[in-house]
Amino acid sequence: MRRDPLHGAQRDKSRSDKHGLKSVLPDFANPFIACLLIGCSLPSISTAQTKAEKTSEMKIVSAARSQIGKTVYYDPSYVGLAYPNGDVPMDRGVCTDVVIRALRSGVKQDLQKALHEDMKANFSTYPNNWNLKRPDKNIDHRRVPNLEAYFKRQGFSLKVTQDAKDYLRGDLVTCSVPPIHIMVVSDKRSADGTPLVIHNIGSGTKEEDRLFSFKLLGHYRVK
Repeated sequence: MRRDPLHGAQRDKSRSDKHGLKSVLPDFANPFIACLLIGCSLPSISTAQTKAEKTSEMKIVSAARSQIGKTVYYDPSYVGLAYPNGDVPMDRGVCTDVVIRALRSGVKQDLQKALHEDMKANFSTYPNNWNLKRPDKNIDHRRVPNLEAYFKRQGFSLKVTQDAKDYLRGDLVTCSVPPIHIMVVSDKRSADGTPLVIHNIGSGTKEEDRLFSFKLLGHYRVK
């Protein structure tokens, strides 16, 4: 027995025919069965795809891609920045600025603040390539070796391989462009299945087939 959703009375799902035999009424309360019986279409798989596009990995990619055409210069100049959420002018920057902006805009992670605070507490664990005596919130997060140290300390490190399938959208990779370079792995792939990368290697932010153009040094997946 079940309650009629319209009238509130209970009703039996079965009924007797003229011979006293019972036939079971189809359970139209089950949308899957109802759709099969009357021929309506079920929700599209694209719903799942839409949800996937909203994942943090895709947000990182989209935020990186949004810089294409806006960041058109490579400019490594030292600049005094606001803190937190400080940035150089959007029309310029370096490879790290692509990553900083992508994480800040895409997943609300401010690498300037996060790295500065970690570096203050753990200064000796960071590279001393610049003979600094203390952290500098204007530049530390814009240096690839510091980002590598921070990502490793956060447990973001993955194995570096030459297998394209190991690199997922939103991953970050460093490579040996002199002296060192960082890129965002795209959701788009080349004809041979290699993921494209979004980066600024010298003439503004671009999306290119350059993942294996240089020796890979680091592979990171932000959590």
